[in-house]
Amino acid sequence: MTRTEPGAARARCLLALDAAGAACSAALWRDGGIVAHRFAAMRRGQSEHLVPMIEEVMTAAETAYDTLDGLAVTIGPGGFTGVRIGLATARGLALALRRPLIGISSFEAVAAAVPTAERSGRMLAVVLDSKRHEVYVQAFAPSDTGDLRPVAPGAAVAPADLDAWLPAGPVVLAGDAAPAARAALQAAGREVHAATSPGLADAVQVAALAAARPLPPPAADMPQPLYLRAPDVTPSPAGRP
Repeated sequence: MTRTEPGAARARCLLALDAAGAACSAALWRDGGIVAHRFAAMRRGQSEHLVPMIEEVMTAAETAYDTLDGLAVTIGPGGFTGVRIGLATARGLALALRRPLIGISSFEAVAAAVPTAERSGRMLAVVLDSKRHEVYVQAFAPSDTGDLRPVAPGAAVAPADLDAWLPAGPVVLAGDAAPAARAALQAAGREVHAATSPGLADAVQVAALAAARPLPPPAADMPQPLYLRAPDVTPSPAGRP
């Protein structure tokens, strides 16, 4: 009999959430596939839409919360408000249900939607809108199997600096900042291909990625947000808190 190490079990029933970028979504994974899903593109308003989406997904899947094995959520990068909303909602549910929570980066979620054939022999770069002058970017090594192996940690990079920042060679771009990145890379003489997948993270990919990973042990720390730049802070006038 093979002994199962702590944390080695995988979820059969998993609720996944995303509110980190320019969309909001929820999905229920059960026994190897998605059984309910809600998605809407939105620049803001995730705080009003995420919980109703969760309720719709759980109702559509005819699944009770206490039957979940765990939860998963995007940890960013993305909008500061969206990242906080998603993490706070997922953490609250995980604590209330006493279930483990798996964190998935927005880079991974967007990358996972790119067809394997489009990545074969080419590096994949996921470029996300930071709503500032730079883009959030992470590169993944070429793969014929769909494995997501990061070349380096994600970073905030100006489009004009992408060619120097990325490893040499042809690149497939995915993400909602792909058009700006493509123009900059082509201007630098880089061979660029556009992924056919949507450029926004979706709870469908979050669920699939999390379901392939071991559930965290009961004492594991909660996932932390992935921020690639400091938040915008307006100093208070002198003498005011």
